[in-house]
Amino acid sequence: MVYNFNELLNGFCENRKIKSIPLYLFNDIKSLNSTKLISDKQKKFLNTSFALDTQHFGFFPDEQFALGGAIAIIKKSHEPKKSLIDQAAKLSQKLPKRKWSVQFVDEFENFDKFNFILGWGLTFYNFSIKKINKSSYEKLSLCLAQCRKEISKNSLEKCFAEMRGIFLARDLINLPPNILTPLNYEKIIKKLFKKFSPTILSYKDKQLEKNFPLVNFVGRSSENKPVLIDIQWNKNKKNNYPNIVLVGKGVTFDSGGLDIKPSNSMLLMKKDMGGSAVALGIAYALMSINCPVNLRVILPLAENAVSEKSMRPLDIVYSRNKTPVEIGNTDAEGRLLLADVLTYCQESNVKSDFIIDFATLTGAARVALGTELPALFTNNDSLGDEILNEGMKQADPMWRLPLFSPYNKQLDKNNDAVSSTGSSGTGGAITAALFLNRFINKKTNWVHVDLMAWNTSSRPGFPMGGEAMGLRSIVNMIIKYCSKS
Repeated sequence: MVYNFNELLNGFCENRKIKSIPLYLFNDIKSLNSTKLISDKQKKFLNTSFALDTQHFGFFPDEQFALGGAIAIIKKSHEPKKSLIDQAAKLSQKLPKRKWSVQFVDEFENFDKFNFILGWGLTFYNFSIKKINKSSYEKLSLCLAQCRKEISKNSLEKCFAEMRGIFLARDLINLPPNILTPLNYEKIIKKLFKKFSPTILSYKDKQLEKNFPLVNFVGRSSENKPVLIDIQWNKNKKNNYPNIVLVGKGVTFDSGGLDIKPSNSMLLMKKDMGGSAVALGIAYALMSINCPVNLRVILPLAENAVSEKSMRPLDIVYSRNKTPVEIGNTDAEGRLLLADVLTYCQESNVKSDFIIDFATLTGAARVALGTELPALFTNNDSLGDEILNEGMKQADPMWRLPLFSPYNKQLDKNNDAVSSTGSSGTGGAITAALFLNRFINKKTNWVHVDLMAWNTSSRPGFPMGGEAMGLRSIVNMIIKYCSKS
């Protein structure tokens, strides 16, 4: 197998033999001028050599006129691209390759320190097919010993868990489709999660065809055969903890099928498994911190290809729950995968607290909200509000769109089948969500996240390529939910 996930986090250093240089963080210039950590001569140098009012950053020399340290003025903000996460990522790119000992001089909350360390770490993500591990102390790094003084042990572990979850999701999305085929994806998942000792079930071939007809119908056209993965991680077998299900669309490459995409539209279609990558990243983070939750992750993995076995527009196939589904467009395959899985995960004897599915489902959601803001649909207002509020706090926002029930009429066909796409060319994100809602029981709490899973441009900490959109908001929402249960 070509891919191996790199758990080593670059940008941090344990090596005590290399002397660290202080990095002092303030929240205003007045605090800088009143501090006794820096000499009057060093303050004068900073004020005369750097435009601190606008740059918010500067170096100062030691007594031998070598590099003595650096200061930065950072502002608390939850606004995306202006948060402490972004400020830390930008700052890391201004510093020379040294070992830095960070110190928060002013009153910063634990949450602010967490976000600074997270932003620093995100800067060092770099996707490579062949991972080359170099000692982190040879590069620009923060001294972990000092980080542990600034932030609680649990917070630091959680920070690193989120980082690894994000990096895992990014890696999976960035992998080329000839490597991340459904069956290779299955092998990667089993290897990645082995250390957490979950139960992992796989459905493929005749077993998949019999139990998940829509998943099989999508994936049968490819030489890379489909598979369904069911990961179950029980923190407590007595079922004293919340039962949460994550579902992720895993189309490893989407040609569009017989309704084939134009060549330019196919260029990013390796990312059509982004929903499954985000679900796995969330699970990896939660398991890493031993979150008190009974977690289930279900991933339908398939490639939508063109062959003599391709599904056709107006084909009708019976889903797992025996609903006749008429294929409206073969390029709307993701909702077919999710429909069977949503039925499956509600059949358990153990009722889930809620189900969240993640999918790069519709271009219509991108038209409505752009590429950086995932669309959220839910049948539970309270649950939706918890996610949206956490997204704003974490600078990892989503935006709610309605399950507008009058549009259901677009899905109903005269032949008693349910159309997979509906009859209207507008409101596509809503009709897709309404189609999925047909497979949700009335008493099931459900959230559907329609996301891009890709950065179309780069900024510090967020390079162009695969992105774990919504991961931090969901991870933190689940942690808070479980702490209240």
